[in-house]
Amino acid sequence: MPAVTRRRGAMHDINIVPYVDVMLVLLVIFMVTAPLVTPAVIDLPTVDKASAPKVVPIEVFVKADQQLVVRQRDAAGAIVVERTVSRGELAAFIKSVRGKGDPAVLIGGDKNARYEAVLGVMDELHRQGIQKVGLQVKTR
Repeated sequence: MPAVTRRRGAMHDINIVPYVDVMLVLLVIFMVTAPLVTPAVIDLPTVDKASAPKVVPIEVFVKADQQLVVRQRDAAGAIVVERTVSRGELAAFIKSVRGKGDPAVLIGGDKNARYEAVLGVMDELHRQGIQKVGLQVKTR
């Protein structure tokens, strides 16, 4: 019977199972303690509110029958100018009412107005060089 020999040389493989166990324990510890750490409170400096000049936009309403009503209000909210215009007169009328500068325009549409009519008004204003155009909506 041959003799059983044991090798007593150096180990060539590293056993990484204990290292994985330690890493998993550290991961669990950090995951449990992370929500408990309170974030630092930062005391930010404060400044006074700058008073920007209030720009009251011109309002364009598209009615259900596709008529356009243009309104201009003063700073208090009272209607200064209200006129029904055609689509061809719209940009010229807005520029004449607003005067110098790029007028801000809000477009509002009736619930029964066609979507294409509202987009057509926006397109016409952009073609005439009026860049500040927004849509007016009601909040619920």
